[in-house]
Amino acid sequence: MSADPGATGRFADYGPPRRVEGGLRARSTRGAIGHSWWSRRFLEVLESFALGTRLTRGRSYARAGQVLDLDIAPGVVTARVQGSRAQPYRVTISLAPFPAALWDRVEAELAAQAFFSARLLAGDLPAELEELFAAAGAPLFPAGVGELTQRCSCPDHAVPCKHLAATFYLLAEAFDADPFALLHWRGRRRADLLDRLRALRARTNAGGDEAGSAAPAPTRDAAPGSARDGGTGRVLPAVGAARALAALPAGPLADAVDRFWAVPVPLPDRPPSLATGPDLLLRQLGAPGAALGGPGLVERLGPAYREFGRYRPEADRRPPQP
Repeated sequence: MSADPGATGRFADYGPPRRVEGGLRARSTRGAIGHSWWSRRFLEVLESFALGTRLTRGRSYARAGQVLDLDIAPGVVTARVQGSRAQPYRVTISLAPFPAALWDRVEAELAAQAFFSARLLAGDLPAELEELFAAAGAPLFPAGVGELTQRCSCPDHAVPCKHLAATFYLLAEAFDADPFALLHWRGRRRADLLDRLRALRARTNAGGDEAGSAAPAPTRDAAPGSARDGGTGRVLPAVGAARALAALPAGPLADAVDRFWAVPVPLPDRPPSLATGPDLLLRQLGAPGAALGGPGLVERLGPAYREFGRYRPEADRRPPQP
């Protein structure tokens, strides 16, 4: 925090904050701020630092629209907050981004598990992601207040002051609107992360296809339908057509025609499905620019998308005719 020279003694004389037109107003008007697991987890860490009434005053500032703007970049969040003075206060919240080598390790872990890749590519952050980051030595959330560097140009020496606290709450709502903003703060842009995951998944899938198409002929000690890797001698599992043909006899095809089209593995009664919400497209596209409404526009459109998802035309609600 940087103090205004000569202002400390007069700090108690400052009146209420100046009214703001067009500020970033918290969408929550009462109770807790933040509804996703990642924004609530972020605020739980903040509130665990026992910061007392400063957070309460910060919530009031956030709900009154005193934060003029908010920008998230790798390692640093900046904002301008209107207080009682004519000039808005400048706020910065810094958290060390993960180094590139650590991100490479995390991305390899994410790409190795289709569950994480599918959820991230769908614009969602699964709760298991926090454990994966922690296991890779990259905790998503700060473990202590000392990991954060907080600065405000106001004369209040308290850290955080109400201007910093207001920024924290608006930051949590920005994470609600775009979960990738949290990962951006930790050092990886949304587009870069998703491009990297697609490339790693494509490489994995291509490797599996090559193993199936270029596998050498089976040896006597290999299982039916499997093949031996000529480079390592490791027995490769049967894939693709080799798996389906492994159980067929070596004689004429006519002797096994009744089983030729049978699936090698029993199929489930119902095909698997990925449960998605009607606002999936909003999460995939990310938050628009400030000129279109920024992260707040995503939050305002979300209820409409969910309402559209519940709507069923009258023809679909009619019982089937005998």
